[in-house]
Amino acid sequence: MGNRLSKIYTKTGDDGTTGLGDGSRVAKDSMRVEAYGTVDEANSAIGLVLANDSVPDNIRRCLTEVQHDLFDLGGELCIPGHQAIEDRFIDRLEQDLDGLNADLPPLKDFILPGGGPAAAACHLARTIVRRAERRVNTLRTNEVVRDEAIRYLNRLSDLLFVIARVLARLESGQEVIWNRDRINDSR
Repeated sequence: MGNRLSKIYTKTGDDGTTGLGDGSRVAKDSMRVEAYGTVDEANSAIGLVLANDSVPDNIRRCLTEVQHDLFDLGGELCIPGHQAIEDRFIDRLEQDLDGLNADLPPLKDFILPGGGPAAAACHLARTIVRRAERRVNTLRTNEVVRDEAIRYLNRLSDLLFVIARVLARLESGQEVIWNRDRINDSR
């Protein structure tokens, strides 16, 4: 493969538009650009999780594969009519989710984002994936978006929640439990 980007700036976006993968141009704040831009943001947030040395190899492998998937999803959203996300990607997320969740105690309380640097970064990635899911749903109200894209993002946010729980236990030995009685406790 040759150089895909020999020059980083093109000046073609100076008018407030950007090019889609099919060559068409749309406003930079279009629903489609917002959707794939938020997927890209989620991918970057997962990169922050992976930048932590405390992430175990099995989770590192899982999240690296997710990053590739998100790049594919961004391509699917950037090229109207393109198909990249497959059911097997969603099946893999579910298998990883079930495997990581098997050793966790059942949730009896709400947990707060935190528990250590990697766990907190994972919670942030989870919330960005949820926003990406909302943006893709918004796009779907006006344009064709495949169900696989929505299902993938929905499952991914669940997986990131479970990974955050695992990482919190590895980093600090516990999760941060929401204390609903804290107001009464401080009197």
